[in-house]
Amino acid sequence: MSLLPKSRKARRRLMVVVTAAPILAAAAALAFYALGNSVSFFYSPIQAKAAHVPAGRTIELGGLVEKGSVVKKPDGSITFVIADRAATSKVVYRGDLPDLFREGQGVVTKGAFQADGDFEASEVLAKHDERYMPREVTRALKASGEWRGDGDKQAGA
Repeated sequence: MSLLPKSRKARRRLMVVVTAAPILAAAAALAFYALGNSVSFFYSPIQAKAAHVPAGRTIELGGLVEKGSVVKKPDGSITFVIADRAATSKVVYRGDLPDLFREGQGVVTKGAFQADGDFEASEVLAKHDERYMPREVTRALKASGEWRGDGDKQAGA
């Protein structure tokens, strides 16, 4: 008993499918492999600690810049702490900070954790007006209970 269909037309279709399936699978695998390096995950400090993000993996880390934590060093680097209600992460950045960067406000940094646990940022993004905050930061702050709504307005109330 043969596994192949008796019809010549059906056998031809089966051969096309058998030939095309591995080619399509290989193309999909190559596409997913190529896209894997460009994906950047967003974490708040508590989420990053819970996920045990490995050193060297590029991620986005966001939260509020802790008041009194910004330190400009003589070598040109700037350190500050990103905090949510449950955890903090020390960030090291070399470069010019955005004009709207300030303590107590939301920020998103892109970079990677180092072996010593510090987050080395290659990019720092600050919110662009008093009411705007990136969706990811808003969600993370609401989930952690740190959400203040209107930024500094409630901090002084």
